[in-house]
Amino acid sequence: MRFGLDVPVGGAYADPWLLARMAAEAERAGWDGFFVQDVLNSAEPIADPWICLAAVALQTRRLRLGVMLTPLSRRRPWQVARQAATIDHLSGGRLVLGAGLGFTADDFVPFGEEWDPRLRAGRLDEALEIVTGLWTGGPFSFTGAHYRLDQVTIGPAPVQRPRIPVWVAAGWPHRRPLARAARWDGVYLMTVHQRTGQLLSPSDVAEVVAAVAALRRAGRDDFDVAFNAIPSADPATTAGQVRDLAEAGGTWWIEVAPDPPDGGRDRYRERIRRGPPAP
Repeated sequence: MRFGLDVPVGGAYADPWLLARMAAEAERAGWDGFFVQDVLNSAEPIADPWICLAAVALQTRRLRLGVMLTPLSRRRPWQVARQAATIDHLSGGRLVLGAGLGFTADDFVPFGEEWDPRLRAGRLDEALEIVTGLWTGGPFSFTGAHYRLDQVTIGPAPVQRPRIPVWVAAGWPHRRPLARAARWDGVYLMTVHQRTGQLLSPSDVAEVVAAVAALRRAGRDDFDVAFNAIPSADPATTAGQVRDLAEAGGTWWIEVAPDPPDGGRDRYRERIRRGPPAP
């Protein structure tokens, strides 16, 4: 099991240098990943996640980093391809591309963007093909229902080979999003079971792992199962959660910041400096 942080970029956290300092503290404390959120439309200040990642990359040496999640259905995939490749170079090959349909209509509808789930799903599928195609660094063409590219080259290619890992969002037990994620390098599970509204349990994660193995047919080697985690106030209980989820096949515990972080920035940074939960 590896341990990451799901970090806000709004309000008191809308400051790239603050986030960079927090990431450096997280690295020193033993965390494995620092992932920032993507929010567009808000009454509070919001920092751009990709610019924040540049600051984070310059202040760290080991942490995996990424945007969790990039709503590819409202972003131009060729721009994301270039941003991601640039961050991958800046970080020395530490980026994970997290992609999803988008979390809220407020980030779509006021801008005239489509919120229809099927349309967004179609755009996401095509955008993933485009982003990874452009990462080859050579001429790339694509014709789909939503996008068309004719002999486009975006270089340089990313540092990582064969490419930057791609995690795709899915809410268990919905099968179509999980099937999409199984075609890539990992799944980023939503915090709660989508039918019961309860936090994901070890048995839920085990079912996800089994479903991914069946979908991939060749098994799930090199496939990450990441999930949002909310630790207990009792360290012993949290340690048990970590053990159970790891045994179920989870590979990334990504701890969600309270919303807003309880006690403000100072208390949240204290939590980060204590390091990941002990299994």
